[in-house]
Amino acid sequence: MRIEIEITETKDQIVITTEKNNLMRATLKDKIISICDKKIETKGLNVGLSFYAFFENKNTDPELLMEAAEWWIMTHKLNHFEKATKIKKLVIGE
Repeated sequence: MRIEIEITETKDQIVITTEKNNLMRATLKDKIISICDKKIETKGLNVGLSFYAFFENKNTDPELLMEAAEWWIMTHKLNHFEKATKIKKLVIGE
């Protein structure tokens, strides 16, 4: 999920407007599907993973990491580890 923020300033006040966008960005969606496919191919249909599987050990894109965490934890209320097949189905359905 992405939250867009618009800040409007007038003479007397500052107005902050937020809008939630529940759509996952295409780059993240493609990355998740690709990694799920690779894990399923190498480890089998029962392989589990967490949302950290989609990122390197370096925090190179904190916004993308938070988007994945929000999708995983808040939107779908998933456990820390879930089957890759389940994650792939959820992502394709978005």
